Amino acid sequence: MTAREFAQTVEMAEMAGLRPVVIGGHGGRALSGKAGNLVGRSRALIGWARGRSFDLAVSHNSYAQTLAARVLKVRSVTLMDYEHQPANHLAFRLASRVIVPRAFPEEALRRFGASARKVRRYEGTKEDVYLAAFAPDPHFAETLFELGVKSDDVLVVIRPPARDALYHRFENELFDELLKRLSRRRDVKIILLARNLQQRTMYNQRSANMILPHNALDGANLIAAADLVISAGGTMNREAAALGVPAATIYAGRWAAVDEELLREGRLKRIRTMEDLDALPVEKKREAKARRAVHVRSQVADLILSES
Repeated sequence: MTAREFAQTVEMAEMAGLRPVVIGGHGGRALSGKAGNLVGRSRALIGWARGRSFDLAVSHNSYAQTLAARVLKVRSVTLMDYEHQPANHLAFRLASRVIVPRAFPEEALRRFGASARKVRRYEGTKEDVYLAAFAPDPHFAETLFELGVKSDDVLVVIRPPARDALYHRFENELFDELLKRLSRRRDVKIILLARNLQQRTMYNQRSANMILPHNALDGANLIAAADLVISAGGTMNREAAALGVPAATIYAGRWAAVDEELLREGRLKRIRTMEDLDALPVEKKREAKARRAVHVRSQVADLILSES
């Protein structure tokens, strides 16, 4: 297993009992930096992997890994769930197999060069794969208490926009308005999960009821404990939907088909206007009803490992 040095990636991997080999980092916001980082990390992966007799490379759309595997002539499987990521052009063309959710548009696969022979589909979302059998840790309430969250607080977990990502090239004024409104609520505690040091500095001491944890928290337990999850990205919202926790997206970019599906199913709300903010329920949640899509995990594992 390999990982890049970026945000909480390595810390969370180690919390999960994994021991990744750390190779490379993040290329920053500029396209030139991303391109240079892709080449540099691919070279480093090639040098590390050469001679180790790997038979299969698997990632959730790691472009550097897919490129390295192609150079080394190693069979590679890439998974992806967002059809508006420009770099899909690279991964979908180079990978031996492309695995996407059922909702992923056929047109996007063709546009990114994923031939029909290499594409496989699965039901649900990638979050179903690792959360279907999740059971909350009853002791996680102690962690929240140490952070200043009491049992009677309305806990809102928030993830800011991924401003350094290739697919996020715009500002999100609604997000700042959301924080302003929640900060005025005395019954609310906000746990804001900054994506990097720059965001931590930007949002630090914004309000008395906002908490920016210094260490990575167990994401699944945090979401399960939340009364509301609001993210300007996608994964945390879909994790909340999988666990039956109220979720709202404030993402200002082009929506993924999987999120549109969650919206139709009533498992996700969309915040696009000030009126949507006005109508957003911020209250203690009712009993969560997790999706428990255990069949998705075995389905995806079979698609990764089978050669037919």
